[in-house]
Amino acid sequence: MKTWRTPIDLTADLRKVLGAGLQDVGVSPGDHAVLPVLGEAEDCAMRSSESAEAVDRERSRLSHHLGRRMEKLGPIRREACDGGHGTLIVLTPAGRDALRNASGPYLAAVKRYFADALSRDGIEQLCTLLDRVRTHFDDARGQATDAD
Repeated sequence: MKTWRTPIDLTADLRKVLGAGLQDVGVSPGDHAVLPVLGEAEDCAMRSSESAEAVDRERSRLSHHLGRRMEKLGPIRREACDGGHGTLIVLTPAGRDALRNASGPYLAAVKRYFADALSRDGIEQLCTLLDRVRTHFDDARGQATDAD
């Protein structure tokens, strides 16, 4: 069980530390899940349905977060998609500033609490192991879905 619990507990601890660092620069962890995705998208915009998939959130929960928090505070705006079907989420200049302000402290914390613990070879080995588990998971999930 230790092999199972360790990454779960470590991930929870990392999220707490990273979240606190984000809060220090005025960005919530929920906002930070969205901002980099939009920042990397073509024209810093994407359909609402695509953004929900990219940040791994239910569409209704993400829509609530975008409208109740992010749009009101200014880092994003929502526009109707061409043809009137769907909503486009657009990163605003304020959103770019928030992303820029959060990126330095966020990456420094990832380095401090995660990357500095491993050598380059250790990082490569960890990536190889996690990729193997991910592939197995995806294959097993696909088989379970096919059986249903």
